[in-house]
Amino acid sequence: MRGRLGLCVVLTALVVLVSMVAVPLAGASRSSLVPATPLSIQSASFVQSGRDLVWSVTLDSPFSPAHLARGDRSLCLLLGSPPSGVLCVTGPRRGGRLPRLTYRPAKSPPAQATPIAAAVTRAGSRELTASFLPSEIGLRYRQLHWQVQSTTAPPACHPVNASGSPCVIVFPAAPARTPLHTPRLVGCTATGSDLAYSGTTAGREIALTFDDGPWYQTPQFVSLLARYGVVGTFFQIGRQMTQYGEDGALDRRMLADGDMIGDHTWSHPDVAGAGVFARDQIEDAADAIRQATGGFEPCLFRAPYGELSPALLTEARSMGFTTIQWNIDPRDWSLPGVGEIEGNVLDNARPGAIVEMHDGGGDRSETLAALPDIIDTLRARGYRFVTVTQLLGQQLIYR
Repeated sequence: MRGRLGLCVVLTALVVLVSMVAVPLAGASRSSLVPATPLSIQSASFVQSGRDLVWSVTLDSPFSPAHLARGDRSLCLLLGSPPSGVLCVTGPRRGGRLPRLTYRPAKSPPAQATPIAAAVTRAGSRELTASFLPSEIGLRYRQLHWQVQSTTAPPACHPVNASGSPCVIVFPAAPARTPLHTPRLVGCTATGSDLAYSGTTAGREIALTFDDGPWYQTPQFVSLLARYGVVGTFFQIGRQMTQYGEDGALDRRMLADGDMIGDHTWSHPDVAGAGVFARDQIEDAADAIRQATGGFEPCLFRAPYGELSPALLTEARSMGFTTIQWNIDPRDWSLPGVGEIEGNVLDNARPGAIVEMHDGGGDRSETLAALPDIIDTLRARGYRFVTVTQLLGQQLIYR
């Protein structure tokens, strides 16, 4: 009897002991059972591509941007040495599929991070590439130091080594240096249809275009557009660039202001017959534009008088051009009066329209006088002024 009683006491004590150990384990968080560590970084790069800054990172294991915060983890790009800003990967917006980037000044708490406009892609479950303009985070094109930082926050945090280092991995070990340069526009790419009379009607965008320059009044057009914060597309005659182009300064100013330059042949003849004559006229004007701008390759062509043929369209596209017509023509070349020019443009304005006006070939004072009211009125209607390349969604090439 005494032996049985002793056995019972021992068994009871064991049950109590097991209970004392088991109860805390049952209520413990997963992070205390399996301590988390930062995501390990295999490689990373930060480079300039045209106007964009491109951040690429590859991890040692698959990861989900949407699940980073849930696991008390973060994957960020530290900018500057010491860091002045922090870019972090986060999950897609509600209903979206692609990851996003958020940015905050380095001294601000993570809760103050805001999303930026960035193109984020994934070639695999371990990789991520994001591209964005430096203006999105208040940067200029200059030398920049960077590191990628992978962290795990308390309470899931677990030291990464026996010395008790915090739960942070940085790659590379010391800040890397990326030299940046102010990008230079060197061309555009003809895409879509060979011929365009207008652009998409999806947004309230409109393109102002000007033919027959450069001319003695062209600098006034460029200055007026800049003063109003508006861009235009100038279709230029090659042989006039030596006389009126200010040794290329005028064309370089156009590009610097965000304007676009198109090809309007060398001497403004009818080139609808295509063939060698048309090709030489187009190529000679393109070469004059290249010389004036220091290498810009135009991709827009407008035929003199709007005279076209299927053969000319084919010829122009083979040379890398989209042929541009218009769907609003105030006939300003005929000097109908300022009010007539304004009324024609405003009465016919519609989303995606291309307006044909002139900055050369005669006295263009009426057109200059009409532009302020045209711009102010269309802006009040909610229109945004874009170049033809923007209207058509054509790619600009920067180096």
